[in-house]
Amino acid sequence: MNTADAKRVLETALICSSQPLNLREMGVLFNDEVAADTIKTLLESLQQDWQQRGVELLQVASGWRFQSRPEMRVYLDRLHPEKPPKYSRAAMETLAIIAYRQPCTRGDMEDIRGVAINSMVIKQLEDRGWVEVIGHRETVGRPGLYATTKQFLDDLGLSSLDQLPSLQDASELGDAFPKLEDLVSETQLEMDLDNLPVTDSVEHSAPVEAEVLPGESHSSQEPADLAEQTVESEAQIHNDHQSNDKTG
Repeated sequence: MNTADAKRVLETALICSSQPLNLREMGVLFNDEVAADTIKTLLESLQQDWQQRGVELLQVASGWRFQSRPEMRVYLDRLHPEKPPKYSRAAMETLAIIAYRQPCTRGDMEDIRGVAINSMVIKQLEDRGWVEVIGHRETVGRPGLYATTKQFLDDLGLSSLDQLPSLQDASELGDAFPKLEDLVSETQLEMDLDNLPVTDSVEHSAPVEAEVLPGESHSSQEPADLAEQTVESEAQIHNDHQSNDKTG
């Protein structure tokens, strides 16, 4: 099979697929007779072919996919007019903390936010497929350690966490919320997280006693100190999680 035919096969498979395709899946198209490096070269060539079109070939966490370019959204939205998505502040702040400080426990999130986190916030983020428990902290109660998923990166059109809006240092963690909110809003994704109890709508200026998980004690550290804290075992869990993502 020549290069032109191979590109046509890849292009057809990617356009027809409802999910991103990784290199292993694309190798199956050629009975594994085409090397992964060759497929990467063909994909890069396809990217160039589509460079001046309204659709682009993009690599995300789960693989490669075709998607409309951001500048086309204003026109496509006219086909299916919808209200702009609304997000609860609690949900976005919780998501930002997990994204930038993962892996972290619910107690960590509440210490940083300064308010209790409603259980439904984390549950709905899990149901959305954006966060998951990747391990447990070796302390009393063994609270779950939360991290973001491939689905989170895919939905935001990212291939890795390195592509999240950057923060200069841990003390800027509070800036993560608006930055991540802008990024999520740009994806025009729906998330119904607004009908939550009043507890989660409390402003930072009026903190409430955080709800403690069974057997979990909260630290008295300031948010900045907490953000700087490194737990070797958690770092290893997170590295293993990231390695699995890359090999997937």
